[in-house]
Amino acid sequence: MQPMNSRAALLLLSIMALPMAAPEPAFAQEVSQERIVNGLGKLTAAAPAIDIEILRQEAVNGGDKPMSALPNWGRLAKLPQMVVEINFENDSVAIQPTSYRTLGMIADALHHPNLWDYNFLVVGHASATGSDTHNLDLSGRRADAIKEVLATTFAVNPSRLYAVGVGEHLPIEGSKEDASVNRRVQLINLGVFKRRS
Repeated sequence: MQPMNSRAALLLLSIMALPMAAPEPAFAQEVSQERIVNGLGKLTAAAPAIDIEILRQEAVNGGDKPMSALPNWGRLAKLPQMVVEINFENDSVAIQPTSYRTLGMIADALHHPNLWDYNFLVVGHASATGSDTHNLDLSGRRADAIKEVLATTFAVNPSRLYAVGVGEHLPIEGSKEDASVNRRVQLINLGVFKRRS
C-alpha cells in the first residue's frame, strides 16, 4: 500500500469531519445574497423622506397599532424590506460570531450593482421581556451596531445606512409582545441616494 500524499490526507480528513460538524440553523439556509438582492431591489416608486427621530417617536406613541397603521411607518411598509436574524449576546450589543455570515451576505448584497444606488434603514426590534425604556435603548444600540459592522467590517458606505430602534413597539401582528419572534432586525430600502458616475 502506498502512503497518501498530504493533499489526499487533508481531503480524507475533511470528508471524515463532515458528519461530525454541527448542523447550521435552518434560518441560515434561508438567507442568501440572491434572496437579499431580489427582496430589497424591487423599489417601484420614490421612497418618502424620513426623519429617524420622528419614526422612533411614532413607534413609541403608536400604542397597539400595527406598523402599517402609523403614518410614516405606513409609507415605509410599502417599500422593499426583509427581516433577518442577527443574534446578539444577552442584553448586549455584541453580535454573536455566528451572525457574521448573515451580515456578510447582507453586505455582499448591498455591494451588488442592483442595490448600489440605494440607501437602507436598519430597524432594531425587541420583545417585551424587559422595561420599555431599556428595550428601546437596546434595540437602538443594536441597530447602530449592525450599521457600524456593515460600514467598518464590510466596507458598506455609511452614508447609505440609517439605524433606528423601536424597542418592543411594533411587534409582529398576531404575536405575543414577549415572543422571541419580535426580537428581529428589519432592512428597508429607502431609495436612491446618489447615482454612480
